[in-house]
Amino acid sequence: MAVFAKLKPVILSGKEVLPIIEGGKGIAVSTGRSAGAFAAAGAVGTFSGVNADRYDADGNRIPEFYHGKTRRERHDELVQMGIEGGLAQAKIAHDISGGQGRIHMNVLWEMGGCEKILHGILGGAKGMVHGITCGAGMPYRLAEISEQYQVYYYPIVSSMRAIRALWKRSYHKNPKLLGGVVYEDPWLAGGHNGLSNSEDPQVPEDPYPRVAEIRTFMNEVGLKETPIIMAGGVWHIRDWEHWLDNPEIGPIAFQFGTRPILTQESPASDAWRKRLMTLEEGDVFLNRFSPTGFYSSAVNNNFIEELRGREERQIAYHTEPVGELTEALPVGARGRQVYVGAEDKAHAERWMAEGYNEPMKTPESTLIFVSKERAADILKDQVECMGCLSHCKFSNWKDHDDFTTGKKADPRSFCIQKTLQQAIHGTDINNQLMFSGHNAYRFKNDPFYAGGFVPTVKQLVERIMTGY
Repeated sequence: MAVFAKLKPVILSGKEVLPIIEGGKGIAVSTGRSAGAFAAAGAVGTFSGVNADRYDADGNRIPEFYHGKTRRERHDELVQMGIEGGLAQAKIAHDISGGQGRIHMNVLWEMGGCEKILHGILGGAKGMVHGITCGAGMPYRLAEISEQYQVYYYPIVSSMRAIRALWKRSYHKNPKLLGGVVYEDPWLAGGHNGLSNSEDPQVPEDPYPRVAEIRTFMNEVGLKETPIIMAGGVWHIRDWEHWLDNPEIGPIAFQFGTRPILTQESPASDAWRKRLMTLEEGDVFLNRFSPTGFYSSAVNNNFIEELRGREERQIAYHTEPVGELTEALPVGARGRQVYVGAEDKAHAERWMAEGYNEPMKTPESTLIFVSKERAADILKDQVECMGCLSHCKFSNWKDHDDFTTGKKADPRSFCIQKTLQQAIHGTDINNQLMFSGHNAYRFKNDPFYAGGFVPTVKQLVERIMTGY
């Protein structure tokens, strides 16, 4: 296949590579096998360091199991399993790559024990990991950690303000190892998104002026040759032709997060692959249900619909009559009265008659109505929290200080660790969280995938290099 003429190699993590980067997807969706294949093809492979899979001596995956009686004990186990899994994936990627390309590891700054996991993996996988990609938060200490292990770092941002804040607070001290800045489109990327409170989730903005603004700032602080990596909404590079050889954008590479899911090296189940091939435009839903508090993009399936139902079956309440909240409503097993609005009382009575007869209190003085079975599941998941996030609104866990956010647990959210593990290792994808970029609907009509064709990573990289 002919290579798209304007597409030029870039220097990433100290080596000239194709301007193609595998987007990191946890939990266990981006593995050492896929990362190694991308690197072997001369691109950049990325495995996820978020609760990566571990294996026994025979190469069989070791299921996650927690022995600890407390959240703190289970959290320590999770961190140790994460280090072991990351080391396993790094070695697999290193062995498959054969010294070609580059291997990066993706982590979430807001994942529980992030710094401990980074130190554990980077300390044990010296020479196997060349760069760290990190988003979901403001990773100020990423530069310091990267310098300790002499690996490059790649912050994920969604605005010039974010990279400016990171640079001024920390990164200006370690500029040589800043391998690139990842701009992730907060309206189109899959997984967690960096939308700010001032941005409208329903009104996408053109990424060009936002990225050009980032380049202007980077040029001002001496980062003229440091690549920007465009992530989120990238499918055909021909769509981005006006970005290439463009001084307003500068050195540019492209990150692909969604397309690698449909490759032979991907661990995605047959159910997941089949679902991807049936998606229509608009089937990926930008929502704020995640226990991180961030927006995220996921396929609109039964899992998302159930969360939407919880949010819609919600009313304000107070323990005493106040303002418009004057109607008594008995709730709970003991029938204790709370006070709600007259219209809301009618809604609540209708919901309870429909089987959503278990009211649950939220941190915002509202009640949601769910079935008794769902309420039991929510409480069980909250009790069994293993501390997978630095701050979790679902369970009120925090991974430091007094180990609590100080707020009530929020039943409108969910255990993200549980559902992501079941999504990648199970078969019932319709009832689990299925993260996806908004361009996933393009699988259905892209001729490259005609007849159910599933490429190898090498074939995908070759195809991308043609511009399509």
